[in-house]
Amino acid sequence: MPYGIPYVLRPHKPSDMDWVIETHKAHSKVRSFNEEFEAMVEKIVADFAKNYDPKREHCWIAETSGEPVGCVFLVNRSETLAQLRLLLVDRRARGLGIGKRLVEECVTFARRVGYRKIILGTNDIAVTARNLYEKAGFQLVDSKPRHRFGHDMADETWELEL
Repeated sequence: MPYGIPYVLRPHKPSDMDWVIETHKAHSKVRSFNEEFEAMVEKIVADFAKNYDPKREHCWIAETSGEPVGCVFLVNRSETLAQLRLLLVDRRARGLGIGKRLVEECVTFARRVGYRKIILGTNDIAVTARNLYEKAGFQLVDSKPRHRFGHDMADETWELEL
């Protein structure tokens, strides 16, 4: 996929959920994550599909040439709190600004529907994602060492006040 190829963001379709899971599984293999990561992704997707509230939640799919290449979810945690989940851009589409745009869409949507804060969880080895979050104004509010997904890492919580 050549650099500079155009992409679009669109709302998810039910069939996209399989792509989200499979792409996260492929990504987990690159990072040598164990099945704990795959189970977490499957649960997040299943919970979203089961409890989806289109007035308060959204999943964006980035696509190019009709093919999904990125995703992000924004889910309801309370009347004032949303959570950003499962941000991923396929390796073939990195460098196009898709990750930045997906995060921006979450922030814009969250403001529009009246959330006051967005939280997200990540880890210290997700360097590219952490940089995106920081540039979008998120602040690291908690970091704890933990053995997770078969690796020693720091689990992190980030927040953005809206």
